[in-house]
Amino acid sequence: QVRLVESGGGLVQAGGSLRLSCAASGRTFRSNAVGWFRQAPGKEREFVAGVSGSGAHTDYVDSVKGRFTISRDDVKNTVFLQMNSLKPEDTAIYYCALRFIGIDYVPRRDYDYWGQGTQVTVSS
Repeated sequence: QVRLVESGGGLVQAGGSLRLSCAASGRTFRSNAVGWFRQAPGKEREFVAGVSGSGAHTDYVDSVKGRFTISRDDVKNTVFLQMNSLKPEDTAIYYCALRFIGIDYVPRRDYDYWGQGTQVTVSS
């Protein structure tokens, strides 16, 4: 079993930054893909960013490219999402997820384990 716990959400003004963390316990992140997703009120959950098990590959949804950066620290079993130049449309609950897949893949769906989410609110 894997337990994922997100932290780092909060309220920030447009243009500001936040750093989300996703800490894993149980079976580790190592060699497995990790993704960040978000769900805004009244909208479907969407993929935001992902990192491969090797850490060599990343993927971002177009709306966050150049503003968000995903990284991983397998020693600490933690994945980070650095969010800069935040916009009101980034407001959502952010979830991290883990998928057991080959080390060079960054999937956008079919994740195996999910965290409980952390709220990010960006005011205009």
